[in-house]
Amino acid sequence: MNQKNKLPTGPHQVELDSWIALAPFENLLNMEIQTAASGKAVLTMPFLHEYSQGVGIMHGGAVTALADTALAMAVKSLLPEGTHFGTTSLDIKLHRAVRQGWITAHAEITEQIERDLVGIVKVLDEEGEVVFSCSANFKIARKQRNLQAE
Repeated sequence: MNQKNKLPTGPHQVELDSWIALAPFENLLNMEIQTAASGKAVLTMPFLHEYSQGVGIMHGGAVTALADTALAMAVKSLLPEGTHFGTTSLDIKLHRAVRQGWITAHAEITEQIERDLVGIVKVLDEEGEVVFSCSANFKIARKQRNLQAE
């Protein structure tokens, strides 16, 4: 039997400390919420060796995870606790490589029409240079459902 057949693949139950809190994956990436209020959020994340891609720069997927999480926290700051929503699209642009230090995501929800939200995020390196930007769309679930019962 190979190892992938031994891994606990879910379903998993997750209980967060509060409505605006990091999930297990985000903790794995050592993200930190600096602020999240009024449709805006600022999150930080270090560039650790484990987040490197093959030539030693920060993996774009790790930066994307920070950006998406920052946007999700901005969304949460606008919605009642327990509201289910999800990212439906991300349009990303990688501007320059991250080689060291901490990165900071500045996210803002720019529009909400009924169940649809639109946001933008810029990720900066320690020198204040934009390394990544994206726009995203989110959808609020039509009905709130008990995911733990599924």
